[in-house]
Amino acid sequence: MFQNLALSTVLVVKLQQELKKPKTTKIAIEGVDVLTSLGWEKDTTVLIEDGHFVSIKRTVNKDEYQRVQAKGLQMFPGIIDLHGDAFERMICPRPGVNIPLPMAMVENDRNLLAAGITTYFCSITDSYEPGLRSRETARNLIDFIWGEGQYILSCNHLIHIRHELSNTKGHEELCSWLEKKRIHFLSINDHLPPIEDRYKWRRHISSLRQRVTLSNQEIIDMLMELQEHRQEGSLQVEQLVELAHIYNIPVASHDDDSEEKVALSHRRRMAIAEFPANVNLAAKERHFGASVLMGAPNLLRGGSHIGWMSVVEAVKNGVLDCLCSDYHYPSLFHAPFKLDSEGLMPLEKAWEFVSSRPAAAIGLGRQKGQIAPGFDADFLLIHPNNSLHSSIASVYIGGKEVARYA
Repeated sequence: MFQNLALSTVLVVKLQQELKKPKTTKIAIEGVDVLTSLGWEKDTTVLIEDGHFVSIKRTVNKDEYQRVQAKGLQMFPGIIDLHGDAFERMICPRPGVNIPLPMAMVENDRNLLAAGITTYFCSITDSYEPGLRSRETARNLIDFIWGEGQYILSCNHLIHIRHELSNTKGHEELCSWLEKKRIHFLSINDHLPPIEDRYKWRRHISSLRQRVTLSNQEIIDMLMELQEHRQEGSLQVEQLVELAHIYNIPVASHDDDSEEKVALSHRRRMAIAEFPANVNLAAKERHFGASVLMGAPNLLRGGSHIGWMSVVEAVKNGVLDCLCSDYHYPSLFHAPFKLDSEGLMPLEKAWEFVSSRPAAAIGLGRQKGQIAPGFDADFLLIHPNNSLHSSIASVYIGGKEVARYA
């Protein structure tokens, strides 16, 4: 009896091992117009195996493939969003009102797919603020994305920590996140306004009121106390940046608005410059090797909401490398179509701002952002010539259809 039981156990284990083995999946997308790095391939077939592009050919043997008819549709590389924090409004739709994290992030995931975003750097602010942008919320988000989120979120989620310089508490924990590579992207922010700058002071207090339930006096007291932590915060940032370089984690500057800040970013070997203030500073950032990242809402709105450089200015002066959703996901999908419709550049080149260029800037240029053999099969099927430029028919991630729209 024991011998039979042992044999049965071995068979069960072998069966479990077989079930865990990834099944080979082969998909052929037929009759589609494909946007490649060399331009359009019309009415062709794209072969996908085990989540990767295999070939783009008009005539291929498709006998072993599941065939998907896509005649009349266009295939675009999936959108890569390096900086998006609209998830905050899902978690906290009103100051002090919080939605359970799994529910909020699943709904946010659906919004990402609807905007064509297939790789998302969840931009989590590690701030001195209580509540939504606190270290506790950052920790909970990281734990969720690395844990339960891997099973219930469809979009590729990566961690972008936006560390506030004046948040000096829990420095060791932040260092450990870098050392354990729980963070994929680090940006250094300094939104604490100098006491003498009354305009920035009023703006920051107004911004805080939208997220925290503190009284005006409590906000002022908090900001005054934080002024004493700037020097300590600067020393901590130097250590964080050095750790990020040691562990090959890309680092970004944020809101550089002076030549001194650009020089500091250069010394810190920043890979990305988020939202530089003007054309001259953006040009210097690029000269020092950083990729300039700007928000797509800036383009859709017609300019920066704080009066800084517009995306149109950046494009005309050749100082733009990537676009991100910033605070509004749909803008990132529509931005390349707007650049095309306004005659600033052809759609084929404009789409690079949301796909291959951000992939290259963040170190994923050999894996994502293009429809080419060997790349991850993250792509959109789009209905051309609709009233809002185009509309998404399907979203595929890793060769699997994760969303379909009428």
